Amino acid sequence: MIDRIKQFAVISKRDLLFAVLPAVTLGVLALVAMYRFVDPAPPNRLVMSTGEDQSDYQSFGKRYQEILLRDGVQLELRTSAGAVENLQRLNDVNAGVDVALVQDGLHTDQDGGDLLSLGSMYYEPLWVFYRSRQDLTRLNQLVGKKVAIGREGGGTRRIALQLLNMSGVTERNTQLLALRSIEGTKALAAGEVDAAFFIGTPETDFIEDALHDRHIKLMSLEHANAYSRRLPFLHALTLPRGAIDVVSQIPPNDTQLVGLTSTLIVRDALHPALKYLLLKAAKEVHGAPDLFANRNQFPAEKDADFPMADEATHFYKSGPPLLQRYLPFWAATLVDRMLVVLVPLIAFLIPLTRVIPAIYSWRIRRRIYRWYGELKFLETQVQAQQPGQPGDAQAQRVAHLSHLAKLDWIEDRVNGMRLPLAFSDHLYGLREHIDFVRRKLTRPQEAPPAAPTIELPTL
Repeated sequence: MIDRIKQFAVISKRDLLFAVLPAVTLGVLALVAMYRFVDPAPPNRLVMSTGEDQSDYQSFGKRYQEILLRDGVQLELRTSAGAVENLQRLNDVNAGVDVALVQDGLHTDQDGGDLLSLGSMYYEPLWVFYRSRQDLTRLNQLVGKKVAIGREGGGTRRIALQLLNMSGVTERNTQLLALRSIEGTKALAAGEVDAAFFIGTPETDFIEDALHDRHIKLMSLEHANAYSRRLPFLHALTLPRGAIDVVSQIPPNDTQLVGLTSTLIVRDALHPALKYLLLKAAKEVHGAPDLFANRNQFPAEKDADFPMADEATHFYKSGPPLLQRYLPFWAATLVDRMLVVLVPLIAFLIPLTRVIPAIYSWRIRRRIYRWYGELKFLETQVQAQQPGQPGDAQAQRVAHLSHLAKLDWIEDRVNGMRLPLAFSDHLYGLREHIDFVRRKLTRPQEAPPAAPTIELPTL
């Protein structure tokens, strides 16, 4: 824009200011208006509700914490009773929780509509351990026994009650104990309970301890497929013989289990850039193969009780945003926010770059047109005082001298004008017309030379 104006040799600062100021004002107003509609910078702190001590949720939360810290985002972890309490915290705006791992199948009509899914993260197998000389394969064989099913607020208790009730095992015919996972493992090892339900990956400490305890058996669910058909959020899983320990043959046979998928849930109000950052972390944490899933099977866009976030849908189709692939998180978000503002601003300013030189040119021309107006008025007066017309000779002489003085005054002002070279033709044209009028004044007795009548240039 300025380069186009610099083609003029002389630039009037005042004219330039009047030409540029409206455009700058409009640009600033447009920038302010657009900035109000741009998302603010993402916060550098998140709160995640996890689970019990030594649980998978807590373990995964710590890995998320390490990954997000690399991008300058602090993840605060808050322990909980499990998936049920995690969902309760997400539904409570005052709880201050932004993200949590929640088991599939927990969603109810009472849950708030401002929760979104970032996809399924991994399979959570349900483990039923028991102490008995007889091999147990059906849950109804637990009738009359002491069974630990997890404490209130945990997902283990919820799914255990559903399966037990479906199998005819209730609090009326069986002693169901609300024990934490670690407490249930210790009680089972000590013989204080007959069976215990756990949910978690095989790498979880208390599950690994139970699998290697020769006094404890893992139940192969005879009705695993039936349970998965009755409860759509369940998956029938197979733990191959020797998958835990080939040398020790753990488990000794192929074992049928059921499992859920764990879903990463966020609040809708969470900044989009942080949703993408969580998805990248989830890919790093859950993308590896395990005993129940192949490589890159998770995270995935499936088994979602909650609406899928738009960012998750885009992530699973196209990967992370282009800027986040090649730039640090803070730089990517900064550039992204700048582009949202600058692209429409540039589109708005491009027409102004053509308007500003036109405004500047009009202001310069107007300075010339002013003297054309004065000269035209003087010429009209001269024509009205042509020799031979009746009137006082003394008055005509006085008028003649007045016209010359007026013309000299106009010429002085015109000669003192400083104009860009691009407007020199207008200046020289004005001077020629001044000379033409002067010739008419200084040679009144002679026929005036042929010259075009002065006409004001078109504005």
